[in-house]
Amino acid sequence: MKLRKKIHKVRPAEVPVQSLKVGNHLPLTLIAGPCVMESPSHLRNTALALKKIAQELRIPFVFKCSYDKANRSSHRSYRGPGLENGLRMLEEIKKDLRVPILTDVHLPEEAERAAEVADILQIPAFLCRQTDLVRACAQTGKAVNVKKGQFLSPWDMENIIEKILACGNQNILLTERGTSFGYQNLIVDMRGLEIMKRSGFPVIFDATHSVQLPGGNGTSSGGQREFVEPLARAAVATGVAAIFMEVHPHPDHALSDGPNSVKLSHLKQLLKLLIDLDQTTKKYSKRYA
Repeated sequence: MKLRKKIHKVRPAEVPVQSLKVGNHLPLTLIAGPCVMESPSHLRNTALALKKIAQELRIPFVFKCSYDKANRSSHRSYRGPGLENGLRMLEEIKKDLRVPILTDVHLPEEAERAAEVADILQIPAFLCRQTDLVRACAQTGKAVNVKKGQFLSPWDMENIIEKILACGNQNILLTERGTSFGYQNLIVDMRGLEIMKRSGFPVIFDATHSVQLPGGNGTSSGGQREFVEPLARAAVATGVAAIFMEVHPHPDHALSDGPNSVKLSHLKQLLKLLIDLDQTTKKYSKRYA
């Protein structure tokens, strides 16, 4: 199936995020950070380390972290510091480190407050069809990153795009994060990246949630982080706009999504490979365009 042509007429080729521009034809952007805020020191130290790596590799960088994880498997699971405390922590990171910020928004009434700090408002995959949430985020005027639900086809994203466009916001990012394959398992159909790219909007590959095993540990999700690299390589070779990764200094002790997070000390080497792939892919894409 194909996305309807009318979307092509209004699409932006690039989405501005502070001084950065994110686009399928532009150099790869890194969106990375811990799944959830664990403490101010943990957040700052991780953000500093990620910024340093990004500067050394000259890769555009957006720091991501959630102030609340409202979709945890168990009510006993750690959710984060909450809206006000979490945004205060992110605001300090943004001010001191001068990096763009991405964070999840779970409720429509949180959108305006989150937009005061975040440069990108992210719609979680489970909530991507919640019209009130999508519209509230779109109406802030900030870039909106929609994670494709595990239950959606790539062409189903057209309806979500239209909801955002109807609010007068063209700063749309689309993220692939795997599709449900039976119980507690995800697969990635790389065709979906190409299909979503036909919309004209930047497409992001979430390399860490794509190896998640939803609810695989009973009261929490499991994961197979050993498959992050091969899936990331495959996605970057299609020419995506950005790579999204959850990164933690000690994933085995992370308070959320540890099994599918990339270890901070392993990130630099992985990014070197992905940057080389991205440059080669886009060089030859231009040649044969």
